[in-house]
Amino acid sequence: MRVEPIREERQVKAIKRLLNDTPRDKLLFVMGINSGLRVQTLLNELRVKDLLYAKVGDSIPVKESKTGKLNYLVVNKEIKKTFDEYYEALEPEEDFYLFRSRKGVNAPLTTYRVTRLVKGWGEAVGIKHNLGAHTLRKTFCWFQRMKYGTTWEVLCKRLNHSSPSITRAYMGVTEECVTEILHHSI
Repeated sequence: MRVEPIREERQVKAIKRLLNDTPRDKLLFVMGINSGLRVQTLLNELRVKDLLYAKVGDSIPVKESKTGKLNYLVVNKEIKKTFDEYYEALEPEEDFYLFRSRKGVNAPLTTYRVTRLVKGWGEAVGIKHNLGAHTLRKTFCWFQRMKYGTTWEVLCKRLNHSSPSITRAYMGVTEECVTEILHHSI
């Protein structure tokens, strides 16, 4: 079953509030919806030291876990603010994975665990459609396209897709979406 993006800003804000007491999870959510990177890359490629001295606007090189291609995490204001809260609350060691498992070893969370977390956050704020780890990346795309008007070509480049048509299919643009706009009056 396909996972969907979170499409409503009020739901994004509700999840952020829900996660105020769990700094690691809030950082994961914020980075997932603000970076466009796969969760697998966020989990496996980032350490605390990668963001510790970063400033807003810095680009942190990361190797994509799935493709092995070089990509970048750009530190925006929301990522920086949330990372600072995380670091102040937990004071993790610099070499620790950024999204460390709580099982006592320095190992990252698993994608399976993130899927369970995201589903739980969605249920807690009343989201009815299917969510999973990939929801974070899809939410980034949704808001970039629908709120900011980012072109399919730019999203395609950010996601390292081979064509904009793949990006549209990835986002779930269907015939129903196209038919819906035909009801708009100008």
